[in-house]
Amino acid sequence: MMINNGNNNKSLLRFTTAGSVDDGKSTLIGRLLYDSKSIFEDQMDHIRESSKRLGREEVDLSLLTDGLRAEREQGITIDVAYRYFATPARKFIIADTPGHIQYTRNMVTGASTANLAVILIDARKGVVEQTVRHTYISSLLRINHIAFCINKMDMVGFDENRFLAIRKELEQLVTKLGIEDSHYIPISAKFGDNVVDRSANMPWYSGMTFLRLIETIDIKQDYLNSAARFPVQTVVLPQSAEYHDYRGYAGRVAGGSFKPGDEITVMPSLLKSKINSITVFEKSIEEATTGESVTLTLEDQIDISRGDLITGAGEMPLSGQDIRMMLCWFNERPLRQGARYLIRNNTHETSCIIRAINYRMNIETLGKETSVESLNMNDIANVSIKTSSPIFYDPYKKNRITGSLIIIDEATNETMAAGMIDTE
Repeated sequence: MMINNGNNNKSLLRFTTAGSVDDGKSTLIGRLLYDSKSIFEDQMDHIRESSKRLGREEVDLSLLTDGLRAEREQGITIDVAYRYFATPARKFIIADTPGHIQYTRNMVTGASTANLAVILIDARKGVVEQTVRHTYISSLLRINHIAFCINKMDMVGFDENRFLAIRKELEQLVTKLGIEDSHYIPISAKFGDNVVDRSANMPWYSGMTFLRLIETIDIKQDYLNSAARFPVQTVVLPQSAEYHDYRGYAGRVAGGSFKPGDEITVMPSLLKSKINSITVFEKSIEEATTGESVTLTLEDQIDISRGDLITGAGEMPLSGQDIRMMLCWFNERPLRQGARYLIRNNTHETSCIIRAINYRMNIETLGKETSVESLNMNDIANVSIKTSSPIFYDPYKKNRITGSLIIIDEATNETMAAGMIDTE
């Protein structure tokens, strides 16, 4: 994805951090921001004051991502904290997620749009259950790139053999999960070793620093070969004499690209037309690509509503009412077979019934548990649902946007789960 900032076009990398409690996720991000000179002096003054108030002997850089007062008071991150920064090479959006197992749902939220998952491991503890859980979730969410940062190397004497032993175990896990692009970096987030600058304490490591990795990792392939998809968010009908005949369709491109003159098909009506114009804040553009929010106009005045899907001609999505998906359950109230919910697939909403829980994943063994009648909070399972009306989708492995959905409680409007449509 490209972000336009005047004459300065930079690629945007979205990445999420995960790991067990106290593995140093927030400290890593704080160190990254500090050493790359991406924070203001008044922010640093505030962090220094907060560190003193909390009784820290040194400046606690983790506080840079802990935005909630409760987080700071407890010294832990309990929600997804987002941070935006840029270097001369690239722009970044960071989602710092909590490490507690009970906040797996937060990790799913933070990772849902990420290009890269950064998973921290305490060098003293090595690979633990949360490491496996977060790596599995990253693979489940089809994050194409994973960086394992083996942190607190200063507390194991910067021992190369310790790093290599942990790396070997991680490589076995990566192979088992079918992750294609993985990186392994020994760091000390507290002191900055291999975060922005290369560590003099680990001359045996010849790979990239963390900053160098995130500045150079190639994500262009992540957006290629995706069919053109545009879920309609809003129908724009200006009530003015100047735009009396104007009819636009606003939304965010969910796959591929659109250009004026492109032939399109609208789902579910199957009506066809051509794109007349594409605008952003009333400025015409020649192409809209994945992730861009735009307004389309068509050559023909056809009936299109919120929830419809505009697709490229000849690039038809799948459709159906019997849907199988991987599900991460968010709510304290359990999911049970036969329960009814509302689902939202992009801008389209319909109701559904839970037909079957096919299996639940055992995160410790990565095995499948069958004969499961309910799901509890943070459970990950494969389920089958029946929708009251057809939905239009792509397999999640082909399109993370059109292949995802959320399950909502109709009575309370609570988000109960996130689903990834599986066609296998």
